[in-house]
Amino acid sequence: MEHGSYNDQSNSTFTLPNEDHTLANALSFTLNQDPRVTVCGYSIPHPSEERVNIRVQTTGDPAKEVIKDSCQDLMMIGQHVGSTFDQAVADFKNNNGSGSK
Repeated sequence: MEHGSYNDQSNSTFTLPNEDHTLANALSFTLNQDPRVTVCGYSIPHPSEERVNIRVQTTGDPAKEVIKDSCQDLMMIGQHVGSTFDQAVADFKNNNGSGSK
């Protein structure tokens, strides 16, 4: 859910239901790496509420577009980490598994 002004689409707050610090911190990191982002931060309104608010202010680009791009970047990072881990496990099994029982 997006909370923002129709007049200024470069400033918005996005609410992500059923999320916590795990996603919010990673997404905040990728957003802060984007040169279009001037300010980014997140908050959890209350510990008993399962939602995160992420505030994004950009240099002029629509905040919705910037957060979407950051989500895609985060997915690519996750895929890279997963494939690198899988390759390391396969290499370990190939190098240490031969000849030993």
